[in-house]
Amino acid sequence: MSNSHEEKSFSIREATLNDCGLIHNMAEVVFRDTYKEILSQEQTEYMMEWMYSLDNLKKQMEEEHVFHIGYWGDEPCGYLSVQQESEDLFHLQKIYVMPQFQGKQIGKKLFEKAIHYIKSIHPTPCFMELNVNRDNKAIQFYERMGMKQLRQGDFCIGNGYCMCDYIMGMEL
Repeated sequence: MSNSHEEKSFSIREATLNDCGLIHNMAEVVFRDTYKEILSQEQTEYMMEWMYSLDNLKKQMEEEHVFHIGYWGDEPCGYLSVQQESEDLFHLQKIYVMPQFQGKQIGKKLFEKAIHYIKSIHPTPCFMELNVNRDNKAIQFYERMGMKQLRQGDFCIGNGYCMCDYIMGMEL
């Protein structure tokens, strides 16, 4: 008989092309939840196709986006993706925790995994950046993780939509 107060274990594994469907399904929940009060429904739909269609996820993985999936027990609870942009610059492209798992330090563990992964393939000093919507409450999380706001930009992504982001970064 299992104890309902038993602490579930947290684990992270690197994703493969076979995980595109899982990442897509998680994004259907977490991406929409994250941006429901920030972006229009139309922009959200456009961005879901742009970033999370099965074909586009496969393309990202083939273009050196390395995805990791977090598990709370045996339930997928979040994901991240990192891309090397240049010799000493990495971009944290995605980091999301499913709504029902927020508040369990999973975002922190995923963030730490991104750093560990980057250091494992680039042991010398380098830099990690990410883009975050200027209205996203996650800005405070990234600041707690040690990132600083470096600059801001408005990036046109097609179909008349722009992403109005802060670019945050930290030395590793």
